[in-house]
Amino acid sequence: MPDTVTAALVVIGDEILSGRTKDVNIGTVADFCTDLGIALSEVRVVSDVEDDIVAAINAVRARYTYVFTTGGIGPTHDDITADAVAKAFGVGLPVNPEARAMLEERWKANGTEVNEARLRMARIPEGGTLIVNSVSAAPGFRIGNVHVMAGVPKIMQAMLEAIAPTLEGGAKVKSLTIRCRVGEGSIGSAFGRIQDEFPDVKMGSYPRMGSTSVMTELVLRSPDEARLALAAERVRAMVAVAHANAGLAEEVEAY
Repeated sequence: MPDTVTAALVVIGDEILSGRTKDVNIGTVADFCTDLGIALSEVRVVSDVEDDIVAAINAVRARYTYVFTTGGIGPTHDDITADAVAKAFGVGLPVNPEARAMLEERWKANGTEVNEARLRMARIPEGGTLIVNSVSAAPGFRIGNVHVMAGVPKIMQAMLEAIAPTLEGGAKVKSLTIRCRVGEGSIGSAFGRIQDEFPDVKMGSYPRMGSTSVMTELVLRSPDEARLALAAERVRAMVAVAHANAGLAEEVEAY
């Protein structure tokens, strides 16, 4: 198992950038990657402009182990993700016989007319393989390290389930959260020094807003449980000192 397997997500669609559609797929893909030991390292949101999609895909596919895209594989003129991916790889975009057969079987069953617009969903870049869509039949596809999926959350989730067995994960990252009852400004310098001592443990500080008392959550993440435990011990000691200095008697909480 490799130590680090990385991924990027390209979210495609004017409706995301305009605010008309509130994206939920980023969180779903992040959870999916974490479960498999894949580090989701970058997310880009791109408008429905072919050259911009091409540029984004080419940039991330050269940098990360896997690339996932969501959106833009439907039957209308603004669904141009397949066109952009084919252009990025420099290949043709024919109607794929297997994809067409899958779609026509579904259409026949529910009495849907076969027309030019719907057949757009059967266009697959040459060299691509299909990603099964158990929800609505219209497939996604994989070419190289790029996995092209629907933007509809339920369909995208089904496609993730379909590709999961084909992905190789890395070392899974463990996470620990320590709650601190003082603000970030009181612990920032000391917390930074601990991070310098443990460069292999990612550390983040997150104020918890909206409560009546001050609360800062300190999150530590590492695939090495021993190093994570050692770093957490140092952070707990730091928090205990900060609490004492502030006259707080509460025990340090961790989960």
